[in-house]
Amino acid sequence: MQMNTPPRSTIRLTRRGRLALIATGAVVAGTAVAVPLLTLDDEEPKKPTSLVIPEGWRASQIYAAVDKALELPPGTTRKSLDKANLKLPIDAEGNPEGYLFPATYPLAEDTTPEALLTAMVDTANNRFNRAPIAAGAQRNAMNVYQAVTIASIVQAEAATKADMGKVARVIFNRLERGMPLQMDSTINYALNRATLKTTLDDTRIDSPYNSYQRMGLPPTPIDNPGEEAVRAAISPAPGDWLYFVTVKPGDTRFTADYAEHQRNVAEFNAQQKSQSPRR
Repeated sequence: MQMNTPPRSTIRLTRRGRLALIATGAVVAGTAVAVPLLTLDDEEPKKPTSLVIPEGWRASQIYAAVDKALELPPGTTRKSLDKANLKLPIDAEGNPEGYLFPATYPLAEDTTPEALLTAMVDTANNRFNRAPIAAGAQRNAMNVYQAVTIASIVQAEAATKADMGKVARVIFNRLERGMPLQMDSTINYALNRATLKTTLDDTRIDSPYNSYQRMGLPPTPIDNPGEEAVRAAISPAPGDWLYFVTVKPGDTRFTADYAEHQRNVAEFNAQQKSQSPRR
């Protein structure tokens, strides 16, 4: 998350981002589950009856998934935004990023992209605009849209659900101290990519999503967070942490001491080097 801090080799949003079209009506919130369709040689494959949107997918991934699920030309769902009449916060300025709620949505023969996008946004509004999330955002002197933006960073950065509250606290602590967030996930969003490596040149890009160069929160969420990430954003864990790095799976270290953080980063680098294939 920090300049000179290699990104963590842990689950990131694209690690969660596997298209999951399931042929059942079961409701699965925020978990990608793929159920293969078994067919006889002389049978046509059955169309899926549900579309799973995993936690942490970006809007661009969701548009592509809807196009594929509905067997539409690529780009159709993105173009349908103008017709969808989505009930988004004013701050969103028509951009549904953050409000395409991760869950399982039913598919019918006549399902349209507009209907799916509307269902996702309506689900998000139903979850986000009621207590305790709305009240929690107000308690932390922010609006719901800002809370969802923080939650999207938490979703992308936290190695595990148990770490979400701590990552949220790091974000709050840095904002309160007037420090740039310096989150690799925002750089990845700006560059429309997913990687575990952020270079010095990456941190110099001219983008409102460059949290190394810009102060405060990015202008929009950077993915579509699940409910646990949103809860972490309104109720961060208590602590004075300003830095974190996942040295290895299951070992994420949070600290307020930069020298200690640098030692953790050095250990992370050594761990990565030892795992690199030798030529």
